[in-house]
Order: sequence, then C-alpha cells, then structure tokens
Amino acid sequence: MKPFMDKDFLLTTETAKKLYHEVAEKMPIIDYHCHVSPKEIYEDKHFANITDLWLSGDHYKWRLMRSNGVDEHYITGNATPYEKFVKFAETLPMAIGNPMYHWCHLELKKYFGYTGVLCPETAKEVWDLTEKKLKEDNISVRSIIKMSNVQFIGTTDDPTDTLEYHQKIKSDRVKTRVLPTFRPDRFVNIERPDFFITMKENGISTF
Repeated sequence: MKPFMDKDFLLTTETAKKLYHEVAEKMPIIDYHCHVSPKEIYEDKHFANITDLWLSGDHYKWRLMRSNGVDEHYITGNATPYEKFVKFAETLPMAIGNPMYHWCHLELKKYFGYTGVLCPETAKEVWDLTEKKLKEDNISVRSIIKMSNVQFIGTTDDPTDTLEYHQKIKSDRVKTRVLPTFRPDRFVNIERPDFFITMKENGISTF
C-alpha cells in the first residue's frame, strides 16, 4: 500500500513527478499574501509549542474548529495549549478532502519529519515530537522562512500601520525581501460592530 505522505504525495503521473521534482521543488516561493506579522519576522519569534505555531492566530484553523462544533474555550479561550491542540487533532479528520488536511500533514512532514496521520490517537505523539523539535532545532520565524526558500513576503497591513517593523527588517538585512501590502478590511467593512470605533481611533470622521 502506498504511504500516505511520501515524496510523491499528490503526484499521480510521471509527468507530474518530473515537473515537480526537476523544476518546481527547487524554485523559490513568492508569498504575496502572508499572515506572518513583520514584528514576528523582525524579532525572529520562537515558538513554545505547536499550538503557539499553528493555533495562536490562524483564523482558517479556528473556522475549521468552529465548524466542527468546538467550544470557543478551546479556540481563542483560556484552555491550555495542549487542550487546544487536542481539540484541533479531533477536528482535523473531519477535514479529509479539504486543503487544510493536506497542508497540516505536509507541514508536519517538512518541518518535523512526521509522516503519520494527526488524529485524536496520535495527538500526544505529535505534541511531544513537535515540542522536542522546536526546542532542539531552535525553530523560529526566520528559520522557517529560510527552510521554505521564501524569496519575497508581502505582509497584510492596515492602511494606518506605521510600517516601523518593515523599516527595522530593512535595516537588519533580512535576506528575504519583506514588503507591506494594503489590507483595508477594517475601513471598508461598514457592517462590523467596531466600524465606528475603528474610524474614531484613527481620527477619521464618519459624518
């Protein structure tokens, strides 16, 4: 039986294998829509555990958990990092066929060498492995960017952002080019309850 996560994952033809392994695999990544904050890039954030890395701010994973009926206590609430991870491990098998399922397993393989399947039964095994690797391999934001061969990052920035961390990144000679992109959501989503608060905080008259 073909392994779930081998080197030819999702490559079903010889042409696909040739194009990926001989061309695409070695190409740099141009990430024009990145959710990693410039502050975390500049400070080269290190992660305490897999929850810190995966679930501390990923709204796609939050949405998946909410869709599966997970209580908010285990998403953005005060549950422990391990409890939150276990709830995500319980949710992930429900996402088979969703790109999130593939992304998570590809990340576990590439950055942690894990080729198994994340589910409730393997949650503790994955937690222990990733915690050990995060500490021993000193995995940080910049090391992940380097391992991923990212050549360009476009961060998502508020129109009123001071861009101070972009300036610091530029001065710090980070090899990957990091530039801001315009993300005006808070200023155009007039239906949001905090719309007028946002306008007032930024000195913009709404009348």
